[in-house]
Amino acid sequence: MLTVHEVSELASVSVRTLRYYDKIGLLRPAMRTEAGYRMYGDDDLARLQQILLFRELEFPLKDIRRIIDDPAFDQTRALDQQIELLKLKREHIEGLITLAQDIKEKGATTMGFSAFDTSKIDDYTRRAKESWGQTPEWEEYEVKSAGRTHVDNKALGDELLDLFKPFGTMAAEGMDPASADAQAQAQAVQAFISEHYYTCSDEVFAQLGRAYGSGGEFTSNINAVAGEGAAEFAAHVIEALLS
Repeated sequence: MLTVHEVSELASVSVRTLRYYDKIGLLRPAMRTEAGYRMYGDDDLARLQQILLFRELEFPLKDIRRIIDDPAFDQTRALDQQIELLKLKREHIEGLITLAQDIKEKGATTMGFSAFDTSKIDDYTRRAKESWGQTPEWEEYEVKSAGRTHVDNKALGDELLDLFKPFGTMAAEGMDPASADAQAQAQAVQAFISEHYYTCSDEVFAQLGRAYGSGGEFTSNINAVAGEGAAEFAAHVIEALLS
């Protein structure tokens, strides 16, 4: 566990900023000491990394919270976008360095201004932000999650992950994904999402099912709680349910 000052130094973020993130529910520390000091764990640091990367995409803080608190948050897609943006920024900086070196070595007899053009960065940032735009599901989620703290959202997330534990047992026993018990468990997951997050239509549930078995963060998080193969089995169950 790290103190707010240690996190500030590690992440190059001011203590004032970290306190503000806590105040608005964007980044609440895992615990507080009896004296009231903030203490941050590994999950908090991982969340801070996502916050800072989305800040590079110039997202407002309220939108960052909305995106990363959603159970369908696709970290891989976010990282791909953030990597591409950083590459564009690197290309822009390298262009400025080249221009400055040319001016130093050759003088400013031929003035070029293309290196100052940030339109590629601006355009990519705009398109990336649009891809995380509001949908009916997002809007419903905002209504249902109003007033929840980060702790509340984590508790709900844990409850959702617990619903995958039977899938781990079923996978270990070699159960048929199309069996009645497996299908009923998938329907329980779908109903939980609809009750606590947003209306989980069959179309949305199919997308989530594919994400569960994709091998990314969804897969690793589910398997860590429910057992190896649980996420992949859940994906097969959902596919069978909706086919």
